[in-house]
Amino acid sequence: MPKTSAALLLYRRGTDGLEVLIAHMGGPFWARKDAGAWSIPKGEYTDGEEPLAAARREFAEEMGSPPPGGEPVPLGTVKQSGGKTVTTFAVHGDFDLDGFASNTFELEWPRGSGRVQEFPEVDRAAWVSVAVAREKLVKGQVPVLDALAEHLGSDT
Repeated sequence: MPKTSAALLLYRRGTDGLEVLIAHMGGPFWARKDAGAWSIPKGEYTDGEEPLAAARREFAEEMGSPPPGGEPVPLGTVKQSGGKTVTTFAVHGDFDLDGFASNTFELEWPRGSGRVQEFPEVDRAAWVSVAVAREKLVKGQVPVLDALAEHLGSDT
């Protein structure tokens, strides 16, 4: 059964135009990768849970504090290469990265070593232009940027 995730994409108007908030995935697999190693803050949810509530919860867990208020806009659902589906909502607002602090997970690393280490789910976050986000996001999430542009009625 494919896993389902919910995501919250924050956007704002910066001095150089439209910016989105993206997060670099934590852990040893992603440590030395940049292009294709970033994600919209997201997380899995279970049947019966509202995707928007899950998106807000996961944002707070991965970013260290709740998302800003604002009217959420559904951007649809995309399917990633591994089969996971991600339902994304956009919210116009600002988020101060000075308070960024992700939750963590445990993983045996190096694999087979018997040594369990703790890693952040997200090791850094950044406000970037939509053009930069297109390069950094995992491929399955790039169509969300098109949905945001359609919602805003702009060419990002």
